[in-house]
Amino acid sequence: MQALKFISRTRRLDSLIRRKSTGSPSQLAHRLGVSEATIYRYIQEMKDMGAPIRYCRERQSYRYECDYELEF
Repeated sequence: MQALKFISRTRRLDSLIRRKSTGSPSQLAHRLGVSEATIYRYIQEMKDMGAPIRYCRERQSYRYECDYELEF
């Protein structure tokens, strides 16, 4: 069950990153119904999987630095 939650939330996070509409980490945490610390863990997990994620302060959103396909 935990793995399914992780995959579901990661896919949703991926979708928000692609649209550059995550908002700040606290806004994103609220949107996904998790803590801000959990958001940082998810982002780190995605980075560990090779995702080139960066936070853009100007847009206040996470984004991919280049084309990236999330794979499980």
